[in-house]
Amino acid sequence: MANTTFNGPVRSENGFKSITKNSTTGAITTEAVYDTRPNFRVTVDNSTFNTGAAVTDTLTRAESGTIFTIDGTDDIVINMPALSTANVGTTYEFYLTTAMASGKTTTLVLPGSSVSNFFGMLQLVGGTAANPATGISGDTLTLIALTVKNARVKVTCITDDGTNSTWKAETLSTPIATIS
Repeated sequence: MANTTFNGPVRSENGFKSITKNSTTGAITTEAVYDTRPNFRVTVDNSTFNTGAAVTDTLTRAESGTIFTIDGTDDIVINMPALSTANVGTTYEFYLTTAMASGKTTTLVLPGSSVSNFFGMLQLVGGTAANPATGISGDTLTLIALTVKNARVKVTCITDDGTNSTWKAETLSTPIATIS
């Protein structure tokens, strides 16, 4: 066995799951264990909300984990997925690649009749002391007119009973985002 060369990425201690020698023929059989970790890359969507035109779209659970870039030239309306208990854990991130134009907004809207809420930690990043707003609830999160390029929003569904939902929202922007 000392003259046998084995190549390839392996995970086990000696690089093999098993090494077997046939006692009759002397043939050696090996079974290697290869690195089968999944691809941990995040999906980035640079087209849905990055058009330079007004866009309204409804996200799906299948898009969870996606980072969306946003062109703030015109109004953007992003509807969260339809209510479902399967939404818990669904998360999205948004990055403003072009500042919000005067009189234009980007809004994230929750479905539900009365009690769907964003619970937000809204952070102003205007170069002054930290000015967070917290404990805010409402079903619409808005990046208001003139929000600067590179503003960010991350939302995650923390409860959804099929009738109403609660989403955690974290924003970094100037001016500060609003929830109403």
